[in-house]
Amino acid sequence: MAEQHGLLDPADTARLREALSSAGFTPAGIAERLGPVAMEAAGREDFRPTLATTVERDRLNTLIRLFLAGQIEAEADVASALKPLPLARALEAELIEFVSGGIRAGVDLDLYGDFLVVADLPAAPGRALPTDHVLGVGGASMTLADCTIRRPVGTALDLGTGCGVQALHVARHAESVTATDLSARALRFAATTAALNGQQWELLEGDMLAPVAGRRFDLVVSNPPFVVGPGVATHTYRDSGRPGDGICAELAAAAGDLLNPGGTMQFLANWVHVAGEDWEDRIAGWFEGTGCDVWAIQREVTDPLDYVRLWLRDASEGHDPQRAAEWLDWFDQHKIEGIGFGLITARRSDRVEPIIVCEDLRQTIEAPVGDQVAAWFDRQEWLGGRDDDGVLDAVFRAADGLTLRQDATMSAEGWAVDRQVLTLTTGLRWSEEIDPLILALVSGCGGEVSLRDQVALLAEAHGAGEEELGQVLVGVVRHLVERGMLLPV
Repeated sequence: MAEQHGLLDPADTARLREALSSAGFTPAGIAERLGPVAMEAAGREDFRPTLATTVERDRLNTLIRLFLAGQIEAEADVASALKPLPLARALEAELIEFVSGGIRAGVDLDLYGDFLVVADLPAAPGRALPTDHVLGVGGASMTLADCTIRRPVGTALDLGTGCGVQALHVARHAESVTATDLSARALRFAATTAALNGQQWELLEGDMLAPVAGRRFDLVVSNPPFVVGPGVATHTYRDSGRPGDGICAELAAAAGDLLNPGGTMQFLANWVHVAGEDWEDRIAGWFEGTGCDVWAIQREVTDPLDYVRLWLRDASEGHDPQRAAEWLDWFDQHKIEGIGFGLITARRSDRVEPIIVCEDLRQTIEAPVGDQVAAWFDRQEWLGGRDDDGVLDAVFRAADGLTLRQDATMSAEGWAVDRQVLTLTTGLRWSEEIDPLILALVSGCGGEVSLRDQVALLAEAHGAGEEELGQVLVGVVRHLVERGMLLPV
Protein backbone atom coordinates (compact mmCIF):
# COMPACT_ATOMS: atom_id res chain seq x y z
CA MET A 1 0.00 0.00 0.00
CA ALA A 2 1.26 3.49 -0.86
CA GLU A 3 2.80 5.58 1.89
CA GLN A 4 0.33 7.97 3.47
CA HIS A 5 1.56 11.58 3.38
CA GLY A 6 0.30 14.37 5.56
CA LEU A 7 -1.22 17.68 4.58
CA LEU A 8 2.26 18.57 3.34
CA ASP A 9 4.82 16.39 1.63
CA PRO A 10 7.47 14.88 3.96
CA ALA A 11 10.02 17.63 3.33
CA ASP A 12 7.56 20.43 4.02
CA THR A 13 6.14 18.59 7.02
CA ALA A 14 9.67 18.52 8.43
CA ARG A 15 9.91 22.27 7.77
CA LEU A 16 6.64 22.88 9.58
CA ARG A 17 7.83 20.87 12.55
CA GLU A 18 11.08 22.84 12.56
CA ALA A 19 9.13 26.11 12.41
CA LEU A 20 6.91 25.19 15.37
CA SER A 21 9.79 23.83 17.41
CA SER A 22 12.17 26.73 16.79
CA ALA A 23 9.43 29.25 17.63
CA GLY A 24 8.64 27.43 20.87
CA PHE A 25 5.16 26.38 19.71
CA THR A 26 5.23 23.21 21.77
CA PRO A 27 3.03 22.27 24.75
CA ALA A 28 5.81 23.24 27.17
CA GLY A 29 6.70 26.43 25.29
CA ILE A 30 3.09 27.60 25.05
CA ALA A 31 2.44 26.88 28.74
CA GLU A 32 5.53 28.86 29.74
CA ARG A 33 4.59 31.82 27.54
CA LEU A 34 0.94 32.04 28.60
CA GLY A 35 1.21 31.11 32.25
CA PRO A 36 -1.34 29.12 34.29
CA VAL A 37 -4.13 31.75 34.32
CA ALA A 38 -4.25 32.19 30.53
CA MET A 39 -3.81 28.44 29.97
CA GLU A 40 -6.73 27.63 32.24
CA ALA A 41 -8.92 30.24 30.58
CA ALA A 42 -7.96 29.02 27.10
CA GLY A 43 -9.07 25.53 28.10
CA ARG A 44 -12.52 27.05 28.60
CA GLU A 45 -12.39 28.78 25.21
CA ASP A 46 -11.84 32.15 26.92
CA PHE A 47 -8.92 33.69 25.02
CA ARG A 48 -8.93 37.15 26.57
CA PRO A 49 -5.93 36.44 28.85
CA THR A 50 -4.17 34.79 25.90
CA LEU A 51 -4.59 37.85 23.72
CA ALA A 52 -3.48 40.15 26.51
CA THR A 53 -0.34 38.05 27.02
CA THR A 54 0.59 37.96 23.33
CA VAL A 55 0.25 41.62 22.36
CA GLU A 56 3.94 41.95 21.51
CA ARG A 57 4.47 40.14 18.23
CA ASP A 58 7.19 37.52 17.94
CA ARG A 59 7.04 34.17 16.20
CA LEU A 60 5.54 32.28 19.16
CA ASN A 61 2.94 34.92 19.96
CA THR A 62 1.88 35.06 16.31
CA LEU A 63 1.42 31.27 16.19
CA ILE A 64 -0.49 31.25 19.47
CA ARG A 65 -2.84 33.99 18.28
CA LEU A 66 -3.26 32.38 14.86
CA PHE A 67 -3.81 28.73 15.74
CA LEU A 68 -5.01 28.72 19.35
CA ALA A 69 -6.93 31.98 19.68
CA GLY A 70 -8.34 32.04 16.13
CA GLN A 71 -7.12 35.55 15.31
CA ILE A 72 -6.40 37.15 11.94
CA GLU A 73 -2.72 38.01 11.75
CA ALA A 74 -0.62 40.08 9.36
CA GLU A 75 0.84 38.26 6.35
CA ALA A 76 4.40 39.30 7.17
CA ASP A 77 4.11 38.09 10.77
CA VAL A 78 2.73 34.71 9.70
CA ALA A 79 5.40 34.29 7.03
CA SER A 80 8.10 34.95 9.62
CA ALA A 81 6.50 32.63 12.18
CA LEU A 82 6.33 29.71 9.73
CA LYS A 83 9.92 29.90 8.46
CA PRO A 84 11.50 27.73 7.05
CA LEU A 85 8.12 26.58 5.64
CA PRO A 86 7.28 28.90 2.74
CA LEU A 87 4.03 30.79 3.17
CA ALA A 88 2.89 29.65 -0.27
CA ARG A 89 3.19 25.99 0.73
CA ALA A 90 1.19 26.55 3.92
CA LEU A 91 -1.51 28.27 1.87
CA GLU A 92 -1.52 25.51 -0.74
CA ALA A 93 -1.93 22.87 1.96
CA GLU A 94 -4.77 24.97 3.48
CA LEU A 95 -3.03 25.18 6.83
CA ILE A 96 -3.81 28.90 6.59
CA GLU A 97 -5.96 31.07 4.35
CA PHE A 98 -6.17 34.66 3.19
CA VAL A 99 -9.12 36.66 4.54
CA SER A 100 -9.94 40.32 4.74
CA GLY A 101 -7.34 41.93 6.94
CA GLY A 102 -4.68 39.24 6.83
CA ILE A 103 -4.32 35.49 7.38
CA ARG A 104 -6.24 33.11 9.62
CA ALA A 105 -5.84 29.42 10.46
CA GLY A 106 -7.25 26.91 8.00
CA VAL A 107 -6.90 23.96 10.37
CA ASP A 108 -7.28 23.33 14.06
CA LEU A 109 -3.74 22.98 15.41
CA ASP A 110 -4.70 22.11 18.95
CA LEU A 111 -2.76 21.78 22.17
CA TYR A 112 -3.69 18.45 23.81
CA GLY A 113 -1.71 17.60 26.91
CA ASP A 114 1.83 16.90 25.74
CA PHE A 115 0.70 16.62 22.11
CA LEU A 116 -0.10 18.82 19.14
CA VAL A 117 -3.10 17.57 17.15
CA VAL A 118 -4.13 18.67 13.65
CA ALA A 119 -7.78 18.47 12.57
CA ASP A 120 -10.45 20.45 10.78
CA LEU A 121 -11.68 23.65 12.37
CA PRO A 122 -14.74 23.09 14.58
CA ALA A 123 -18.20 23.81 13.30
CA ALA A 124 -19.17 27.46 13.06
CA PRO A 125 -22.70 28.58 14.04
CA GLY A 126 -25.10 28.21 11.16
CA ARG A 127 -22.64 26.37 8.93
CA ALA A 128 -23.11 22.63 8.40
CA LEU A 129 -20.02 20.46 8.59
CA PRO A 130 -18.78 18.91 5.33
CA THR A 131 -19.31 15.18 4.96
CA ASP A 132 -15.58 14.47 5.19
CA HIS A 133 -15.01 16.63 8.27
CA VAL A 134 -12.13 15.40 10.46
CA LEU A 135 -12.84 15.87 14.15
CA GLY A 136 -10.26 17.17 16.55
CA VAL A 137 -9.96 16.33 20.23
CA GLY A 138 -13.43 15.91 21.71
CA GLY A 139 -15.27 14.40 24.62
CA ALA A 140 -15.48 10.92 23.12
CA SER A 141 -11.81 10.76 22.15
CA MET A 142 -10.72 11.94 25.59
CA THR A 143 -13.06 9.42 27.23
CA LEU A 144 -11.57 6.53 25.28
CA ALA A 145 -8.04 7.73 25.98
CA ASP A 146 -8.81 7.80 29.71
CA CYS A 147 -10.39 4.33 29.59
CA THR A 148 -7.60 2.58 27.66
CA ILE A 149 -5.40 0.15 29.57
CA ARG A 150 -1.87 1.57 29.50
CA ARG A 151 0.28 -1.55 29.76
CA PRO A 152 3.19 -2.35 27.43
CA VAL A 153 2.17 -4.23 24.28
CA GLY A 154 3.91 -5.32 21.12
CA THR A 155 1.42 -4.47 18.36
CA ALA A 156 -1.46 -2.00 18.58
CA LEU A 157 -4.23 -0.99 16.21
CA ASP A 158 -6.21 2.26 16.23
CA LEU A 159 -9.26 1.41 14.15
CA GLY A 160 -10.84 4.54 12.67
CA THR A 161 -8.08 6.85 13.81
CA GLY A 162 -9.47 10.16 12.55
CA CYS A 163 -6.85 12.81 13.34
CA GLY A 164 -4.84 10.28 15.39
CA VAL A 165 -5.69 11.01 19.04
CA GLN A 166 -5.73 7.39 20.21
CA ALA A 167 -2.62 6.46 18.21
CA LEU A 168 -0.69 9.24 19.94
CA HIS A 169 -1.38 7.70 23.34
CA VAL A 170 -0.93 4.08 22.27
CA ALA A 171 2.47 4.82 20.70
CA ARG A 172 3.81 5.51 24.17
CA HIS A 173 3.31 1.91 25.32
CA ALA A 174 3.26 -0.10 22.08
CA GLU A 175 6.27 -1.24 20.06
CA SER A 176 4.41 -0.60 16.80
CA VAL A 177 1.19 1.22 15.92
CA THR A 178 -1.12 0.67 12.97
CA ALA A 179 -3.88 3.20 12.37
CA THR A 180 -6.69 2.87 9.84
CA ASP A 181 -9.49 5.03 8.52
CA LEU A 182 -12.07 4.92 5.75
CA SER A 183 -11.26 8.55 4.96
CA ALA A 184 -8.06 9.29 3.04
CA ARG A 185 -8.44 12.87 4.20
CA ALA A 186 -8.47 11.80 7.84
CA LEU A 187 -5.29 9.81 7.27
CA ARG A 188 -3.58 12.93 5.93
CA PHE A 189 -4.42 14.71 9.17
CA ALA A 190 -3.28 11.68 11.18
CA ALA A 191 0.04 11.55 9.31
CA THR A 192 0.59 15.22 10.09
CA THR A 193 -0.29 14.72 13.75
CA ALA A 194 2.16 11.82 14.00
CA ALA A 195 4.97 13.78 12.32
CA LEU A 196 4.53 16.89 14.47
CA ASN A 197 4.84 14.71 17.59
CA GLY A 198 7.85 12.78 16.33
CA GLN A 199 5.96 9.49 16.00
CA GLN A 200 5.73 6.95 13.17
CA TRP A 201 2.63 4.86 12.52
CA GLU A 202 1.59 2.48 9.78
CA LEU A 203 -1.39 4.25 8.19
CA LEU A 204 -3.85 2.19 6.14
CA GLU A 205 -6.95 3.29 4.25
CA GLY A 206 -10.13 1.22 4.20
CA ASP A 207 -13.44 0.40 5.82
CA MET A 208 -13.28 -1.09 9.30
CA LEU A 209 -11.38 -4.43 9.27
CA ALA A 210 -10.57 -4.54 5.55
CA PRO A 211 -7.12 -2.89 5.76
CA VAL A 212 -5.90 -5.38 8.41
CA ALA A 213 -7.63 -8.55 7.23
CA GLY A 214 -5.77 -11.64 8.47
CA ARG A 215 -3.67 -9.69 10.99
CA ARG A 216 -3.77 -9.83 14.79
CA PHE A 217 -2.80 -7.36 17.48
CA ASP A 218 -2.11 -7.22 21.20
CA LEU A 219 -4.24 -4.11 21.65
CA VAL A 220 -7.07 -2.70 19.54
CA VAL A 221 -8.68 0.64 20.35
CA SER A 222 -11.48 2.26 18.42
CA ASN A 223 -13.70 5.30 18.58
CA PRO A 224 -15.83 4.10 15.66
CA PRO A 225 -18.58 6.01 13.83
CA PHE A 226 -21.09 4.52 16.25
CA VAL A 227 -24.07 6.83 15.76
CA VAL A 228 -27.28 4.75 15.59
CA GLY A 229 -29.61 5.44 12.68
CA PRO A 230 -31.20 4.07 9.51
CA GLY A 231 -27.84 3.48 7.82
CA VAL A 232 -27.58 6.77 5.94
CA ALA A 233 -23.96 7.92 5.99
CA THR A 234 -23.88 11.71 5.82
CA HIS A 235 -20.69 12.30 7.86
CA THR A 236 -17.82 9.84 7.93
CA TYR A 237 -16.74 10.77 11.46
CA ARG A 238 -20.06 9.64 12.95
CA ASP A 239 -21.94 7.47 10.38
CA SER A 240 -20.85 3.97 9.42
CA GLY A 241 -23.50 3.28 6.77
CA ARG A 242 -24.68 0.28 8.81
CA PRO A 243 -28.22 0.43 10.18
CA GLY A 244 -28.79 0.54 13.91
CA ASP A 245 -25.84 -0.43 16.08
CA GLY A 246 -24.45 -2.71 13.37
CA ILE A 247 -20.98 -1.16 13.33
CA CYS A 248 -20.41 -2.02 17.00
CA ALA A 249 -21.80 -5.53 16.56
CA GLU A 250 -19.43 -6.00 13.61
CA LEU A 251 -16.45 -4.84 15.61
CA ALA A 252 -17.34 -7.08 18.56
CA ALA A 253 -17.78 -10.15 16.37
CA ALA A 254 -14.29 -9.63 14.92
CA ALA A 255 -12.56 -9.52 18.32
CA GLY A 256 -11.52 -13.16 18.39
CA ASP A 257 -9.89 -13.01 14.95
CA LEU A 258 -8.37 -9.57 15.46
CA LEU A 259 -6.66 -10.21 18.79
CA ASN A 260 -3.63 -12.27 19.71
CA PRO A 261 -4.19 -14.67 22.63
CA GLY A 262 -4.46 -12.49 25.73
CA GLY A 263 -4.96 -9.40 23.60
CA THR A 264 -7.43 -6.64 24.47
CA MET A 265 -9.94 -4.65 22.45
CA GLN A 266 -11.49 -1.45 23.81
CA PHE A 267 -14.04 0.69 22.02
CA LEU A 268 -16.75 3.23 22.65
CA ALA A 269 -20.16 2.12 21.50
CA ASN A 270 -23.81 2.97 21.15
CA TRP A 271 -26.42 0.23 21.38
CA VAL A 272 -30.17 0.23 21.03
CA HIS A 273 -32.68 -0.49 23.76
CA VAL A 274 -35.47 -2.36 22.00
CA ALA A 275 -38.88 -2.78 23.62
CA GLY A 276 -39.15 -6.19 25.28
CA GLU A 277 -35.42 -6.95 25.02
CA ASP A 278 -32.54 -6.68 27.50
CA TRP A 279 -29.62 -4.61 26.28
CA GLU A 280 -27.26 -6.92 28.19
CA ASP A 281 -28.38 -9.90 26.10
CA ARG A 282 -27.86 -7.90 22.94
CA ILE A 283 -24.24 -7.11 23.68
CA ALA A 284 -23.49 -10.61 24.99
CA GLY A 285 -24.79 -11.94 21.68
CA TRP A 286 -22.34 -9.77 19.76
CA PHE A 287 -19.42 -11.67 21.30
CA GLU A 288 -20.78 -15.20 20.98
CA GLY A 289 -18.08 -17.54 19.71
CA THR A 290 -15.23 -15.02 19.98
CA GLY A 291 -13.52 -16.65 22.98
CA CYS A 292 -13.35 -13.26 24.69
CA ASP A 293 -14.05 -12.20 28.24
CA VAL A 294 -16.12 -9.02 28.07
CA TRP A 295 -16.93 -6.11 30.33
CA ALA A 296 -19.51 -3.72 28.89
CA ILE A 297 -20.30 -0.72 31.05
CA GLN A 298 -23.24 1.50 30.22
CA ARG A 299 -22.61 5.08 31.24
CA GLU A 300 -25.82 6.69 29.99
CA VAL A 301 -29.05 6.08 28.09
CA THR A 302 -30.52 8.74 25.80
CA ASP A 303 -34.12 9.18 24.68
CA PRO A 304 -34.49 8.90 20.86
CA LEU A 305 -35.68 12.50 20.47
CA ASP A 306 -32.79 13.89 22.49
CA TYR A 307 -30.40 11.59 20.62
CA VAL A 308 -31.48 12.86 17.20
CA ARG A 309 -31.32 16.47 18.35
CA LEU A 310 -27.82 15.90 19.76
CA TRP A 311 -26.34 14.52 16.55
CA LEU A 312 -28.10 16.95 14.22
CA ARG A 313 -26.77 19.77 16.36
CA ASP A 314 -23.30 18.19 16.41
CA ALA A 315 -23.05 18.53 12.63
CA SER A 316 -24.91 21.88 12.58
CA GLU A 317 -27.97 20.21 11.04
CA GLY A 318 -30.31 21.32 13.81
CA HIS A 319 -32.74 23.08 11.46
CA ASP A 320 -33.56 20.06 9.29
CA PRO A 321 -37.00 18.92 10.49
CA GLN A 322 -37.42 16.41 7.67
CA ARG A 323 -34.15 14.64 8.53
CA ALA A 324 -35.15 14.57 12.20
CA ALA A 325 -38.59 13.14 11.38
CA GLU A 326 -37.16 10.39 9.17
CA TRP A 327 -34.65 9.44 11.87
CA LEU A 328 -37.31 9.30 14.59
CA ASP A 329 -39.70 7.34 12.36
CA TRP A 330 -36.98 4.75 11.89
CA PHE A 331 -36.56 4.44 15.66
CA ASP A 332 -40.33 3.96 16.03
CA GLN A 333 -40.43 1.30 13.31
CA HIS A 334 -37.76 -0.72 15.10
CA LYS A 335 -39.28 -0.26 18.58
CA ILE A 336 -36.17 1.52 19.84
CA GLU A 337 -36.90 3.15 23.19
CA GLY A 338 -33.44 4.44 24.01
CA ILE A 339 -29.79 4.43 22.99
CA GLY A 340 -27.11 3.33 25.41
CA PHE A 341 -23.57 4.66 25.45
CA GLY A 342 -20.55 3.19 27.12
CA LEU A 343 -17.24 1.39 26.96
CA ILE A 344 -16.77 -2.19 25.85
CA THR A 345 -13.59 -4.06 26.72
CA ALA A 346 -12.91 -7.57 25.43
CA ARG A 347 -9.94 -9.76 26.24
CA ARG A 348 -9.22 -12.91 24.27
CA SER A 349 -9.03 -15.61 26.94
CA ASP A 350 -10.13 -18.61 24.84
CA ARG A 351 -12.09 -19.92 27.84
CA VAL A 352 -14.62 -22.66 27.19
CA GLU A 353 -17.14 -20.43 28.96
CA PRO A 354 -15.99 -16.80 28.63
CA ILE A 355 -16.89 -14.28 31.31
CA ILE A 356 -19.33 -11.70 29.96
CA VAL A 357 -20.53 -8.95 32.28
CA CYS A 358 -22.79 -6.14 31.05
CA GLU A 359 -23.83 -3.61 33.67
CA ASP A 360 -24.83 -0.04 34.35
CA LEU A 361 -22.07 2.05 35.84
CA ARG A 362 -23.38 5.57 36.22
CA GLN A 363 -21.30 6.70 39.20
CA THR A 364 -18.12 8.71 38.86
CA ILE A 365 -15.07 6.46 38.50
CA GLU A 366 -11.59 7.32 39.68
CA ALA A 367 -9.36 8.40 36.79
CA PRO A 368 -7.59 7.09 34.88
CA VAL A 369 -10.43 4.69 34.18
CA GLY A 370 -8.05 2.43 32.24
CA ASP A 371 -6.41 1.45 35.53
CA GLN A 372 -9.81 0.44 36.92
CA VAL A 373 -10.60 -1.60 33.80
CA ALA A 374 -7.25 -3.39 34.01
CA ALA A 375 -7.79 -4.16 37.69
CA TRP A 376 -11.29 -5.52 36.95
CA PHE A 377 -9.89 -7.99 34.43
CA ASP A 378 -7.09 -8.94 36.82
CA ARG A 379 -9.68 -9.79 39.46
CA GLN A 380 -11.72 -11.77 36.96
CA GLU A 381 -8.61 -13.72 36.02
CA TRP A 382 -8.02 -14.53 39.69
CA LEU A 383 -11.64 -15.60 40.21
CA GLY A 384 -11.75 -17.62 37.00
CA GLY A 385 -8.68 -19.59 38.06
CA ARG A 386 -10.15 -20.83 41.34
CA ASP A 387 -12.96 -23.19 42.25
CA ASP A 388 -14.91 -22.77 45.49
CA ASP A 389 -12.27 -24.59 47.52
CA GLY A 390 -9.62 -22.27 46.13
CA VAL A 391 -11.63 -19.24 47.21
CA LEU A 392 -12.21 -20.73 50.68
CA ASP A 393 -8.47 -21.31 51.11
CA ALA A 394 -7.61 -17.73 50.08
CA VAL A 395 -6.94 -14.83 52.41
CA PHE A 396 -8.63 -11.48 51.73
CA ARG A 397 -8.33 -7.90 52.86
CA ALA A 398 -10.75 -5.01 52.64
CA ALA A 399 -9.88 -2.57 49.87
CA ASP A 400 -8.44 0.82 50.69
CA GLY A 401 -11.16 3.45 50.82
CA LEU A 402 -13.94 1.04 51.83
CA THR A 403 -16.45 2.78 54.08
CA LEU A 404 -19.56 1.72 55.98
CA ARG A 405 -22.71 3.78 56.32
CA GLN A 406 -25.44 2.74 58.73
CA ASP A 407 -28.97 4.16 58.77
CA ALA A 408 -30.80 3.73 62.06
CA THR A 409 -34.23 4.57 63.49
CA MET A 410 -34.86 5.66 67.06
CA SER A 411 -37.54 3.78 68.97
CA ALA A 412 -38.52 3.15 72.58
CA GLU A 413 -35.97 0.35 72.68
CA GLY A 414 -33.21 2.59 71.35
CA TRP A 415 -31.52 2.85 67.95
CA ALA A 416 -32.30 0.09 65.44
CA VAL A 417 -30.09 -0.24 62.36
CA ASP A 418 -32.30 -0.38 59.27
CA ARG A 419 -29.72 -0.36 56.51
CA GLN A 420 -25.98 -0.90 56.11
CA VAL A 421 -24.12 0.10 52.96
CA LEU A 422 -20.53 -0.56 51.98
CA THR A 423 -19.09 2.04 49.60
CA LEU A 424 -15.78 2.29 47.81
CA THR A 425 -14.50 5.85 47.86
CA THR A 426 -11.78 5.01 45.33
CA GLY A 427 -11.60 3.01 42.10
CA LEU A 428 -15.01 2.06 40.73
CA ARG A 429 -16.83 3.57 43.73
CA TRP A 430 -19.44 0.82 43.99
CA SER A 431 -21.99 0.68 46.81
CA GLU A 432 -23.49 -2.55 48.21
CA GLU A 433 -26.22 -2.97 50.81
CA ILE A 434 -25.23 -5.72 53.26
CA ASP A 435 -26.64 -7.59 56.23
CA PRO A 436 -24.95 -8.10 59.64
CA LEU A 437 -23.47 -11.45 58.58
CA ILE A 438 -21.72 -9.96 55.57
CA LEU A 439 -20.53 -7.04 57.68
CA ALA A 440 -18.96 -9.53 60.10
CA LEU A 441 -17.33 -11.31 57.15
CA VAL A 442 -15.86 -8.10 55.68
CA SER A 443 -14.73 -6.93 59.13
CA GLY A 444 -12.75 -10.16 59.47
CA CYS A 445 -10.91 -9.67 56.18
CA GLY A 446 -7.71 -8.21 57.56
CA GLY A 447 -5.29 -10.15 55.38
CA GLU A 448 -4.43 -12.84 57.93
CA VAL A 449 -7.23 -15.42 58.22
CA SER A 450 -8.42 -17.62 55.35
CA LEU A 451 -12.03 -17.46 54.27
CA ARG A 452 -12.41 -21.10 55.33
CA ASP A 453 -11.43 -20.22 58.90
CA GLN A 454 -13.76 -17.24 58.87
CA VAL A 455 -16.65 -19.44 57.74
CA ALA A 456 -15.98 -21.81 60.62
CA LEU A 457 -16.08 -18.97 63.15
CA LEU A 458 -19.22 -17.42 61.64
CA ALA A 459 -21.00 -20.79 61.47
CA GLU A 460 -20.35 -21.36 65.14
CA ALA A 461 -21.44 -17.85 66.11
CA HIS A 462 -24.68 -18.03 64.12
CA GLY A 463 -25.52 -21.69 64.69
CA ALA A 464 -25.34 -22.47 60.99
CA GLY A 465 -23.99 -25.43 59.06
CA GLU A 466 -20.41 -24.76 58.04
CA GLU A 467 -20.69 -26.33 54.58
CA GLU A 468 -23.96 -24.58 53.72
CA LEU A 469 -22.71 -21.23 54.99
CA GLY A 470 -19.47 -21.68 53.08
CA GLN A 471 -21.34 -22.11 49.81
CA VAL A 472 -23.28 -18.91 50.42
CA LEU A 473 -20.27 -16.84 51.48
CA VAL A 474 -18.10 -18.00 48.58
CA GLY A 475 -20.68 -16.49 46.23
CA VAL A 476 -20.74 -13.28 48.25
CA VAL A 477 -16.96 -13.05 48.30
CA ARG A 478 -16.74 -13.61 44.54
CA HIS A 479 -19.12 -10.70 44.03
CA LEU A 480 -17.24 -8.41 46.42
CA VAL A 481 -13.93 -9.30 44.76
CA GLU A 482 -15.40 -8.50 41.35
CA ARG A 483 -16.55 -5.15 42.76
CA GLY A 484 -13.06 -4.53 44.15
CA MET A 485 -14.26 -4.30 47.73
CA LEU A 486 -12.35 -7.38 48.87
CA LEU A 487 -8.94 -8.17 47.47
CA PRO A 488 -7.01 -11.47 47.65
CA VAL A 489 -3.73 -11.23 49.53
